[in-house]
Amino acid sequence: MASFNFTHSDPSAFILMGIPGLEDAYMWISIPFSTLYIIGLLGNFMVLFVVGKEQTLHKPMYLLLCMLALTDIGISTSVVPKALCIFWFNLKGITVSGCLTQTFFLHAVSVMHSAVLVTMAFDRYVAICSPLRYATILTNERIAKLGLVALVRAILFALPLPLLLSRQPFCANRIIPHNYCEHMAVVKMLCGDITVNRTYGLVMAFVVIGLDLMLVALSYGLIIRAILRISSKKAHPKALNTCTTHICVMLTSCILFLFSTLTQRFGQGIAPHIHIIFADLFFLIPPMLNPIIYGVKTKELREKVGKYTCKR
Repeated sequence: MASFNFTHSDPSAFILMGIPGLEDAYMWISIPFSTLYIIGLLGNFMVLFVVGKEQTLHKPMYLLLCMLALTDIGISTSVVPKALCIFWFNLKGITVSGCLTQTFFLHAVSVMHSAVLVTMAFDRYVAICSPLRYATILTNERIAKLGLVALVRAILFALPLPLLLSRQPFCANRIIPHNYCEHMAVVKMLCGDITVNRTYGLVMAFVVIGLDLMLVALSYGLIIRAILRISSKKAHPKALNTCTTHICVMLTSCILFLFSTLTQRFGQGIAPHIHIIFADLFFLIPPMLNPIIYGVKTKELREKVGKYTCKR
């Protein structure tokens, strides 16, 4: 692809290098990138379509699933198209405003995604621990309000990131060894004191994600305690089965996110391309797996999806 050398020449722009050290393998890397991205888009749009069309699925659990699908689409779309432009056409340039916008959007959607997982864990807690009150505690209107709160929280936490970056001058060397504008990679381009930027990014990762993980763990701890108190042992597998889907989704998202965040800040001994590949997996694997996991594990959704796919 050397003939397609369309690298941005504007000196005020950033240059995204993609995955340094693996330039010769870009065409091969782009195959799983594009495949996982397309599968994720198809799966999540299918979930949105089926839930939107079927009145019987207009329930809190499926509305939360739609929120998760929207965040998955936003997460992958904010990174993968630009990465593919680098891999296929060597289009590495990105304006400063475009880079800061991507930084904000990435972190806002990630925080929103985390909040949706917390709400889904609470949904399962109420469904198992207070099944008779489920319909009154979790109504569609309340889910919509929780979604709005999660959106406002995501914006408030992510907005300082580009604002802090824009307050200081960038160095002459504007080459970012990454395929998207990851916050810490952009921070390293600053010529001033980056202590505030580094601290806020780390605090945001641990306070927001850490708090969300604690709430999820608390919810599932209470769920397990409630299940163990059920006298009928035959009911244990059925109760646990309602949680396994959410646990699988949560683990795939949180493990990749925490690994990417920690290695970016503390993994100096890890090769740069390993940092970048694991960071990319966070934007590819969960959005692709989530609709598949829910499609397989949720009987009602599986039947509705089958109804439309067979009809086609």
